[in-house]
Amino acid sequence: MNHVEKAEELFRTGYNCAQAVFCAFTDVTGLELGTAARIASSFGGGIGRMREVCGAVSGALMVLGMEKGYSDVSDPAAKREHYAMVQEFARRFKDERGSIICRELLENVKTSPGPVPEARTSAYYDRRPCVWSVRTAAALTDEFLQKEA
Repeated sequence: MNHVEKAEELFRTGYNCAQAVFCAFTDVTGLELGTAARIASSFGGGIGRMREVCGAVSGALMVLGMEKGYSDVSDPAAKREHYAMVQEFARRFKDERGSIICRELLENVKTSPGPVPEARTSAYYDRRPCVWSVRTAAALTDEFLQKEA
């Protein structure tokens, strides 16, 4: 199973969008599934269901940060290069999905505000574009991981 299929499977089994993408790459990050799920848990629903940055994007950027991020805070070139990659990822995701903002992606979907997640039913998956955002984020993550640094 590839990362795109794994991310979709995780999402369809109840992981939030950020968890689904981040956890699909545990073979890359070396994290245990439970640890990865906890790290990404706050980012679902556009950060805690506040409908801000799409959780699938956040999950993808966590993977890219772990694998291609910088740690030397005294290296402005590394920071600049990393931010350029993040912006390119966001641009590509936006080109494919229309936005990186959860509420914009869900613009035509009736959702309830607040912290209570909706039940994961077949109707839930049928009316939401989230599975496509998860698939797109995972596919782009694979592309960006394969690019030379």
